[in-house]
Amino acid sequence: MKLSEEKCRALLLRARVNAAIRGFFAERGVLEVETPILSAAGNTEPNIDSFTTRFSGHVSAGPRERWLRTSPEYPLKRLLAAGLGDCYELGRVFRNGEAGGRHNPEFTMLEWYRVGWDHHRLIEETVGLMQQLLALVDRQARVEVLTYRELFQRHVCVDPFTASLQQLQAPLAGIQIDGEGLSRDDWLDLLMTHRIQPAFSNQVLTVVHDWPASQAALARIRPGEPPLAERFELYLGQYELANGYHELNDAAEQRARFARDHAVRSERGAVLPPLDQALLASLDALPACAGVAVGVDRLLMCLLDTAAIADVLALDFASA
Repeated sequence: MKLSEEKCRALLLRARVNAAIRGFFAERGVLEVETPILSAAGNTEPNIDSFTTRFSGHVSAGPRERWLRTSPEYPLKRLLAAGLGDCYELGRVFRNGEAGGRHNPEFTMLEWYRVGWDHHRLIEETVGLMQQLLALVDRQARVEVLTYRELFQRHVCVDPFTASLQQLQAPLAGIQIDGEGLSRDDWLDLLMTHRIQPAFSNQVLTVVHDWPASQAALARIRPGEPPLAERFELYLGQYELANGYHELNDAAEQRARFARDHAVRSERGAVLPPLDQALLASLDALPACAGVAVGVDRLLMCLLDTAAIADVLALDFASA
């Protein structure tokens, strides 16, 4: 079957995007590295499911069960802790069960780290990269940076930190939602996906920072009232493209977060992936830094103005 003009255009643009990303970091002295796709540890995040496979060789190679990476974050942080310095990886990652219009179980992620930076400085660089990539298709976007609290107050007129559960649920009236077992963070996520993101203009890069501490993932938490996770998300129109952190470098705190993830997974009857002990052993040596991950396929969807991820892939999961 001959490739369509649209598919050829998408593949050519992907190649240009990859080249532009590498040029962007070469100019800034950020080193490209490759890290393992298979790991003895998995991602504990309750809302992410991993693929696994089994190694059939000699037992001296380590655990037979191996987990396909959902991001290159853990090995990149081990390299940073070992003294590598600013680095990035552009490569394939895998998430089980995520297939549809905007998701492919195998996709491309760009992730990079800047030593000595916080999330605010990294926001500026992330926006700069996005603007350069938009220029490849003769586009530009206005930039709007606001806090998580400002975002909710503007779009749904509630304070996400002080509103009651009933106040969070009110703007979702009219949407059929099974609220059984949903947490406060679940309702906040529903407000984001069903009420806030749909209002974002596709001519605007929206950056949201200072998230609830309960949504910190691997970010530092800044003390205060309320305490805030030093993380950001970047959207182009309705599409979330990037998720960045002022990185946590406290092994004890990270181990406690992994334990909380396991507790949630256990309640759901989900698989409990092995903890990344190598990451935990090195985390206290991680220098102060900020890091961000960008979904390249989602970015290409925005550049090509398509709602179907299959349009930007050489072959999607159904035809692989």
